[in-house]
Amino acid sequence: MKMFPTRIEIIPSTGIAEKLVAAVPTSSTLTITCLPHHGMARTMRSALELRDLGYDVVPHLAARALESRGQLAGIVRDCEAAGITEVFAIGGDAQQPAGPYASSLPLIEDIAEHSGGRIAAGVAGYPEGHPAVGSLDLLDDLLAKQHLAARIVTQMCFSAPDIHNYAALLQREGVHLPVWAGVAGSVPRAKLLSLATQIGVGSSMKFLGKQKTLARKLFLGDRYSPENLVTDLAGPDGAIAGIHLYSFNNVQLPGWMAGTA
Repeated sequence: MKMFPTRIEIIPSTGIAEKLVAAVPTSSTLTITCLPHHGMARTMRSALELRDLGYDVVPHLAARALESRGQLAGIVRDCEAAGITEVFAIGGDAQQPAGPYASSLPLIEDIAEHSGGRIAAGVAGYPEGHPAVGSLDLLDDLLAKQHLAARIVTQMCFSAPDIHNYAALLQREGVHLPVWAGVAGSVPRAKLLSLATQIGVGSSMKFLGKQKTLARKLFLGDRYSPENLVTDLAGPDGAIAGIHLYSFNNVQLPGWMAGTA
């Protein structure tokens, strides 16, 4: 199996730092979610704690969760002081913005200004589309952001052809950022179904439910396994730059991650 560079997404929660230290080498890169009911403060507390423990961390900054430009400036200062060099900038799921940012583009612009370009920003991609945004608008958004962005991280997807087709589409349309495929980690089927709905990938799970052959390939008994999907992502064109592993805080690393950065 191709050894993709892999980043592990974790949800900031009580005891997660201890679980990570026991199971995950500090050479790993962790990305820290910002869920609507948690807010930015919890994300940044967890990011700074894990950075102090020696991990490379990428906090998620949700545009609609930020209350002011001053709050963003403080976050950028905290990141620089801790040696955090990348964030993941998203619009966020809140219906109404808490402050001046309604989308990720002005957020990325202000991150670049506040940090003098020293903090990179990853942005989101949607191989299966977005329930609230049209495909042409999503493409235009990436074209507008790519001069300030470091990489595209896709929403969770269970189809290697869809991810490859998405990466090829971006290249054809002039979006030349590296694409990191969003892949669910090993997790019980019931938990994956529940969490997928909570984080907004219910449509992807419905697709998986309809594809019985694919489902049999990806589920081992009552547990989802990403190994076959990761194997299928290792196409000959090298379109996929890395794996963004949605761990759901199951931090026991799969065997195919051994030796990755």
